[in-house]
Amino acid sequence: MKKTTRTAFVAATVAAGLMAGASTASSAAAQCGRASWYALHSRTASGERMNPAALTAAHRSLPFGTKLRVTNKNNGRSVVVRINDRGPFVRGRVLDLSRGAAGQLGFIGSGHTAVCMARV
Repeated sequence: MKKTTRTAFVAATVAAGLMAGASTASSAAAQCGRASWYALHSRTASGERMNPAALTAAHRSLPFGTKLRVTNKNNGRSVVVRINDRGPFVRGRVLDLSRGAAGQLGFIGSGHTAVCMARV
């Protein structure tokens, strides 16, 4: 796929995802920014044990159990994750994803990427 076509596809995918969640999403749930991933085996802020293979994420303010569609702006891949932890604690990041979610989005090697997210 040519770069301009891929960029247009990613933009359309992100816009469609944001518009689909715009009616019920709060400003915290419909946003774009940087995301990183983590893989610990400790307890999360919700009290459950962190499962690196699960499709979960950490967000600073969304309620536990909230489901988000996260779209990687660089390649157009998306995944639905469940909020079960608090974070990220790095300035400039809006979301920490589990290793499993990062793998499906295709950014394990880089460690972080640009994403857009919308409440499902």
